[in-house]
Amino acid sequence: MATQPSIGVLLINVGTPDAPEVPEVRRYLRQFLSDPYVIDINPVARWLLLNLIILPRRPAKSAAAYRKVWLPEGSPLTVHGQAMATRLEAALGGDYKVLLGHRYGNPSMESSLQQFRDAGIDRIILFPLYPQYAASSTGTSLRRVFELLGDQWTVPQFSVVSPFYDDPGFIDAITRIGTPIFEDMKPDRVLFSYHGLPERHVTRCDDSGAHCLASPTCCDAIVQANRNCYKAQSYANARLLAASMSLDDDAWSVSFQSRLGRTPWIKPYTDLVVNELAEQGVKKLLVFVSSFVADCLETLEEIGIRAQEDFIAHGGEELRLVPAVNAHPRWIEAAAELVRRQYG
Repeated sequence: MATQPSIGVLLINVGTPDAPEVPEVRRYLRQFLSDPYVIDINPVARWLLLNLIILPRRPAKSAAAYRKVWLPEGSPLTVHGQAMATRLEAALGGDYKVLLGHRYGNPSMESSLQQFRDAGIDRIILFPLYPQYAASSTGTSLRRVFELLGDQWTVPQFSVVSPFYDDPGFIDAITRIGTPIFEDMKPDRVLFSYHGLPERHVTRCDDSGAHCLASPTCCDAIVQANRNCYKAQSYANARLLAASMSLDDDAWSVSFQSRLGRTPWIKPYTDLVVNELAEQGVKKLLVFVSSFVADCLETLEEIGIRAQEDFIAHGGEELRLVPAVNAHPRWIEAAAELVRRQYG
């Protein structure tokens, strides 16, 4: 007789449009960019920015980009996320039911939580698939799922998997994926590119009010003041990966991608760094994207297509993207361990 699952694991990611077409992309962007933890400005200003500038222009451009990377089965983010859910459930065994839930779009967190209720599961592990903490990803996802859980008459027991940017299993999974590509390519330079954030998001995580972005060395180590800082966690992740791959200090660098708008975002910017490296004589560039657990628009199109084209246009010869961990067996093993720690 099959074991009835008693523990639910909710894999949480940002989300994706239902289709690479303008109406679906507009619907997704409206939901995503209406979130006050994503665009954290005055509500009236956010409404004006979204409805008068972003939504009239961006959906067509984004839909065209999505079409370049869309898979026959659907959005890469969802396809890889569902594969991870399936394989993680198999790795954990019959006591666990694992579902994917997006903060925006489908499959939604609401629908996945309902599946847990229907199955009689009242112990839930929330697993945000964001290696580094940010209010605009981890924070808003957890706030929303807490609301959904709190709306139930009987609130289930739940726990949360912490940011795992420094988890040895996560580092090992990325290293196992990247090392064969590194050895085949023999790059002149390795770039660790992370999703960007507005600078104000970083400084708001600094309890001391005097550490984050206050000096060029503020991210050299994780200390009390920057323990929740996305930028510091990104640099810590890069240092661990560089050490795991035995890279010399002058063989790698860090940058931040996907910025939006005119306000200052954390630097340096990936699109500018890629061009500068090419102009400085770097011919072969290998790019890791370890703020993304699943390949998506920001990895496949922004780096794998656009950054590659820009790199070559500025004098480079080859840019390769190291795939995200997706459903790699070593990552599934590491993720299973992160889950098991929640209930001993």
